[in-house]
Amino acid sequence: MTVPQILSVAVLLGMMGLFIWGRLRYDLVAIIALMAALAVGIVSPAEAFTGFSDDIVIIVGSALVISGAVQRSGVVETTMGFLQKRVTSVRTQLLLLTGTVGLASGLVKNIGALAMMMPVAFQMAKKSDVSPSAFLMPMAFASLLGGLMTLVGTSPNVIVSRVREEITGQPFQMFDYLPVGAVLAVMGLIYLFFAYRLLPSDRRGAATMGESLDINSYVTEATIAPKSPAIGETVGDFVERHDHEVTVTAIMRNGLRSMPDDDMGLREDDTLILGGAPDSLERVIAGDRLELEGQNRDAPEGTETDEVGVIEAVINVDSTLIGRTAGRLLLRQRYGVNVIAVSRQGERLTRSLANITLRAGDVLVLQGPLSILPERMRELGCLPLAEREIRLGNGRQSLLPIGILAVAMAATAMGYVPVAVAFFCAAGLILATGAIPLREAYNHIEWPILIMLGALIPVSDTLRTTGTSDLIGQWLSGIAVTLPPWGAVALILAAAMAVTPFLNNAATVLVMAPIAATFAASLGYRPEPFLMATAVGAGCDFLTPIGHQCNTLVMGPGGYRFGDYARLGAPLSVLVLLVGTPMILWVWPV
Repeated sequence: MTVPQILSVAVLLGMMGLFIWGRLRYDLVAIIALMAALAVGIVSPAEAFTGFSDDIVIIVGSALVISGAVQRSGVVETTMGFLQKRVTSVRTQLLLLTGTVGLASGLVKNIGALAMMMPVAFQMAKKSDVSPSAFLMPMAFASLLGGLMTLVGTSPNVIVSRVREEITGQPFQMFDYLPVGAVLAVMGLIYLFFAYRLLPSDRRGAATMGESLDINSYVTEATIAPKSPAIGETVGDFVERHDHEVTVTAIMRNGLRSMPDDDMGLREDDTLILGGAPDSLERVIAGDRLELEGQNRDAPEGTETDEVGVIEAVINVDSTLIGRTAGRLLLRQRYGVNVIAVSRQGERLTRSLANITLRAGDVLVLQGPLSILPERMRELGCLPLAEREIRLGNGRQSLLPIGILAVAMAATAMGYVPVAVAFFCAAGLILATGAIPLREAYNHIEWPILIMLGALIPVSDTLRTTGTSDLIGQWLSGIAVTLPPWGAVALILAAAMAVTPFLNNAATVLVMAPIAATFAASLGYRPEPFLMATAVGAGCDFLTPIGHQCNTLVMGPGGYRFGDYARLGAPLSVLVLLVGTPMILWVWPV
């Protein structure tokens, strides 16, 4: 080996050691690796930051924004809410959740698909009186398998496509991954349907600060808009259709307040005083197209372009709100904020929000421009509560993100535009149309992943530029020279699966894809089956919580321990190897 080759291997081994050590976050490890490669001269200063302009970074970042907008739209929640009424057993609920996550992971990045479905899993677990841990890890594994089906489902597929383009001049297209990925996904869903009992039944996630507040009895005010499905229903039918998640405590009609009974009919322009948890209220208002009190009011002068948000706050003992009503205080006119919900411990509120006499200890949901909300809370004598996601009052645009995503998918599938251009434009349109606020969109982008990708691309490329990948490929060829083609493909698949728990899936494919291509060339085989094996192996970490962010995402909420992943994931890894190898060779012969 030459000195540059030794240095390249040393930097990568050191990087892998830091990943395994686990004391430093993966993006910091990638930065250290890039600095080390610069210091020893295997990456030139001119090439150091080329990774940040790579299409991969654009695709992954744009896909996360799109996923966030689809998640915010509530389409998945609404669809699942309809289905879950008809699915009652834990096993069938698990199949519904894993199947939906798997399918969605082929359309948006798998981490985004999993994040969309986790709130639904918590709802189902609560209604079935089981721990969410019965659902969350199987859903994470289903998201990994579903991400194998399309180019944008997971980062390894994008990287492998680029490597194929560099070798053959032709990248993998959007649905080239579908035959192999779909078979593995169906196999995985069948396995999870039966094997979820391998998970310990006593796992429970730690309560968050937001959950510890246990404020689930808010009252809000919403008007029945034209074409709402609530028109013509009785109060009893309305509450029943929403699974008793909300209550109708009063109805304002023609300026008069009445206490409703179950047989009272609902009409257009009726104003409902609704009680329930914030998420339940938000689902009902969005699903039935009700108009939340104050949502269409103009923004205060000077804040028209500011982002509008909501925050929970408790009325302090010296607040100017005590003993007064929001209507008399003219909060909107004087302070530029709306009170959109009120909670009072131990009391059922039935008056309209403007007429509720406020007390110390009442909890308010305040809506207004985020630039002025903190100052207004101080002026009003309110204290912000521990942060938790409150979507009530944030608004939704249900079908717009889905339509934009569908157009982007179609454009790339038919070859009109490259994937990076299609998804960048889709993310831009979503932001421009207001389907997701800018601040929320930036929160959905996983910056550590993008930093890691940008830093590792030039580091991993040193395997090629120094000739190390050719050397490793020849070494692997020596091992595989006596193996049949299926054995050679299985070797690459197993190697990628073994490395990805420690190296991170995107980093694994950055390192393994050039080696797999060289390995195929030295054996006289086509590169496609070996690149596909690399993508599948890098996308299938079922053994640890650190190899893929989907596994990491469910660890805390599910209360899992490190060893729980191997209990459920080791047999699944063996199945992927046994089923994936012949499928790859059938679709992509050597």
